[in-house]
Amino acid sequence: MTEIQYSLPQDDNLEISYLSHLFDNMSECYKLFWFQAIVRLVSQDKTVISYDELVNEMIADAWYMVSEYRLNLGPADTLESLVHYIYQSSGMKTNEKKENILAYLKNSNDSELKKRKRTLTYNVPYRLQAPFMKYLKGNGWKVSEKKVAEKINKESRLIYYFVRLSGLDSQIEITPQWKPYIIKNQEILQGWLQYNMITYLQRRNPNIPGIVNKLNPPQERKLARVNKYWRLICETAPIRDIYTGRELEPKDISIDHFVPWSYVTHDELWNLNPTTKSANSSKSNHLPVWDIYFPKLCEIEYRAYQTTWAHGRILDEFERCRKEHVNSDEAWMQLYREGLTKEEYYRNLEGILLPVYQSAHNMGFKEWEYGR
Repeated sequence: MTEIQYSLPQDDNLEISYLSHLFDNMSECYKLFWFQAIVRLVSQDKTVISYDELVNEMIADAWYMVSEYRLNLGPADTLESLVHYIYQSSGMKTNEKKENILAYLKNSNDSELKKRKRTLTYNVPYRLQAPFMKYLKGNGWKVSEKKVAEKINKESRLIYYFVRLSGLDSQIEITPQWKPYIIKNQEILQGWLQYNMITYLQRRNPNIPGIVNKLNPPQERKLARVNKYWRLICETAPIRDIYTGRELEPKDISIDHFVPWSYVTHDELWNLNPTTKSANSSKSNHLPVWDIYFPKLCEIEYRAYQTTWAHGRILDEFERCRKEHVNSDEAWMQLYREGLTKEEYYRNLEGILLPVYQSAHNMGFKEWEYGR
């Protein structure tokens, strides 16, 4: 990633230089999620905010990163393990709407969930503002929450102070000086948070593609061009679905990401294949068993390749599709230029797809076989 220097808006009455150092030497992600929750809730005109509200926002923000995209938030990360626990116990989907996640967290009476939420509040509410602290240093942190909060409340020019200490019902109050600054500059602060989040996640997930696309809920994919291209193929050279073995009806095909989109976060043509709507739904966010389905994938992809170069109308549609869905010159040379033999094509597709498949498998994406 290119190094970006964020210059936060200055204010004569605030210690912006301290704010800019909130995330220095950060070994865990909690500060990012906690401050992001503060910015969001203050931007909704909240002044007094409970720990519970903030933790719920943290969980909802981490939900997609952990459950949908399988990102690592840190070694033995409490927030990550909490998201896994909620996903397994709640029945919510990996791509659940944020408002549903927040409603569940607010209304749940699960004692284990509450206990785990509480663990997220032991340090970050107090440690976040450490750059501002002039008197609380070293061993001064090694006291009870109550005493730490009392010491922090004696510091000057902080973003927030503690007005109540009672587990998850504890509350912070945003100061009158900082609230308007956060509201006015919320977009800049969100950009700064996003940059720091991407930097942190890339360090924790060095071999994972598309980190920048994995901070937010998955968006609807635009695959109309790919769908039209495959419909023309199916109308010209009948193709059997690699999962069900049935001949595909052009009007009913559904475009599948062989390696799940939630891992690759792109719509490159070499990872897309036509299937039925029911098979696509059944496959969901899983990896097709390689030894069963990759040979079938090669077969239909090579047939599509041959058909494309044999029919001008389909080649024209491929060229339109290529503009959006073939973004690598290497992929073009290996899979789509004219004159490839079947053996070359199979070997090249495996060379591109297998490392991506194996990496997704290593990240915890489960294998899947139709009908099982």
